[in-house]
Amino acid sequence: MTRHFVAAAACALASSFAIAEPSSQAVLRLDPALDALVSPDAKVELVKSGFGFTEGPVWVQKGREGYLLFTDIPGNVIWKLTSKGDASVFASQVGYTGPEPWRWGGLQNNGMDKGDPKFEEFAMLGADGLTVDRQGRVVIATFAGRSVVRIENNGTRTVLADKFEGKRFGGPNDVVVKRDGGVYFTDTFGAFRQRENDARREMTVMGVYRWKDGKVTKVVDDMSSVNGLAFSPDEKYLYINASRENYVNRYEVRADGTLTNGKLFIDMRGNTERGITDGLRVDTKGNLYETAPGGVWVISPEGKHLGTIRAPEQSTNVGFGDADKKTLYIAARTSIYKIRVNVPGI
Repeated sequence: MTRHFVAAAACALASSFAIAEPSSQAVLRLDPALDALVSPDAKVELVKSGFGFTEGPVWVQKGREGYLLFTDIPGNVIWKLTSKGDASVFASQVGYTGPEPWRWGGLQNNGMDKGDPKFEEFAMLGADGLTVDRQGRVVIATFAGRSVVRIENNGTRTVLADKFEGKRFGGPNDVVVKRDGGVYFTDTFGAFRQRENDARREMTVMGVYRWKDGKVTKVVDDMSSVNGLAFSPDEKYLYINASRENYVNRYEVRADGTLTNGKLFIDMRGNTERGITDGLRVDTKGNLYETAPGGVWVISPEGKHLGTIRAPEQSTNVGFGDADKKTLYIAARTSIYKIRVNVPGI
């Protein structure tokens, strides 16, 4: 039944997809240094639309061919988007898989005004962040599934972590893999309908965790809210953002994989534009691409805001893709957008 439902949904959604087209949305330039990263004539393009709430874009390269994976959280699926623009369901039931979906997942909407006939509200039952490890395996922050799961190369799924010190996670949100195989992820209250006020939660605070060789350790406990995270190119630093609190911290990575000396990297709390610090990625020169108020902020390794890439919808996460890793894919509510950049991403 699930297989038939997913196939039908894929056919219906595919029929509503738009072809890639340029957007008139501007790239806000605050510093001349942005030109070396995003050309003045670069355009934001719509790739696909018609989803519920897109998240977690990650590029998978297979020889000369590649494809983008991303989650649609209320759909509880991971979508596969080829370089030719063809979309199909890569995996289903990637978040909550229990018998009571009406009781789980925080409520969200598609970003439209409540008075708009196209306004939709839904429970966030699916997975959120994605990454790919050195062996080409997809690693999932299952969010409403309250775990971190790896899809093996044969298609089977392995639960890497679903609890810490005997307590179930509240909603793993984003995930990255270090070169040594360590899996770092943020844990939130996203699995719960009442979020931090839900009586069913077992964790009392949000945090950042590391899985390595079957062992889970807590590596950050001094941020009251967490969401996206990314390593610097040399992996000497881990950047972690604070979700609705709108700032980014930078931590030093010790040789044993633990973190220390966390400091404020950039503060967006004075900005009143729509959007929050959600997903982020880093390019090979150490520049951050961070979803934030107003769009995707491009930030230098020194913490200077160079400019903002504005997609037509509120941006939720980003990922570098195509074979040269010079296309920034932007997950933004109901759609996936893209823009070409000059420095490849990680």
